Amino acid sequence: MPSRHIISRRRFLAGGGAAVGLFVTGCSPSEGRQPKAGEGSGSQPSPARNASITVFRDPSCGCCQAWAERAREAGFDVSLLNDADMPAVKRRLGVPERLSSCHTAAVDDLVIEGHVPLDQVHRLLRDRPSGIRGIAVPGMPAGAPGMEVPDGRRDPFQVVAFFADGRNTVFLQAG
Repeated sequence: MPSRHIISRRRFLAGGGAAVGLFVTGCSPSEGRQPKAGEGSGSQPSPARNASITVFRDPSCGCCQAWAERAREAGFDVSLLNDADMPAVKRRLGVPERLSSCHTAAVDDLVIEGHVPLDQVHRLLRDRPSGIRGIAVPGMPAGAPGMEVPDGRRDPFQVVAFFADGRNTVFLQAG
């Protein structure tokens, strides 16, 4: 009878590595810390917990700071770096020009461009589609994380996946 619980090799190795780490340090994951927002007894572990994300932003842009705060709230360890030459940052990290937004983030070997919802960053880190370079929300749509507006309006937007081979696909249709 086939098993209903299939585990990927990546998850198996990550789990084994975590178990060895806990054995060596003699700690449990929850020992000595308070749960973060969203870490209830029924929540699933986040791939972002303790993941470091570097957010590059133009020093004059306030919405980038707001997105970085949403990333902190989602469990990322955030470094915010000011860079007045954002086009050079985007070129260096391989962001397609047509998918450009105001800020660019790097987590592990992946790129997050613009006001991407953090649940989609979690999804990207969890699933890591083959050949993916990153995900982007082009422009600055109202209501996207860091672009919240007082009247609660939300413009429709897409999260677009971009790949090393130059392909782009819709990762999520939102709004």
